[in-house]
Amino acid sequence: MSTEFEAKMKEYLLGEKTRLEKELGSFSHRNTKSTETDFEVDFPNLGDKDDENASEVAQFSNNLSLEDELEKALRDVESALERIKEGLYGTCKYCSQPINEKRIIARPTSSSCIQCKKTLTQEV
Repeated sequence: MSTEFEAKMKEYLLGEKTRLEKELGSFSHRNTKSTETDFEVDFPNLGDKDDENASEVAQFSNNLSLEDELEKALRDVESALERIKEGLYGTCKYCSQPINEKRIIARPTSSSCIQCKKTLTQEV
């Protein structure tokens, strides 16, 4: 993998990290007691009427699902950035072979080559 390509992917990943943190911050807060990427959803306060309370619960439930997905994506991005820092980005963590650049473009957080991924998911 060329240095230029790696720099381009790092720039993309840093932008993605910022975007995910901003989106998570719009309805949750970072858990300062945790050393990992961990956010907690804020319970919305729309009012005291029954219909407002029902809306609060529905919105909170939706935000919990969204928070989980965004947190997973953020962890993947942070892991990819750590692999760049360690000089391992673009190398399969299972077979230590280079990951095809087309795969990295399609999934910048990928840590495995297509063959190992197929083996792991038992695809043929």
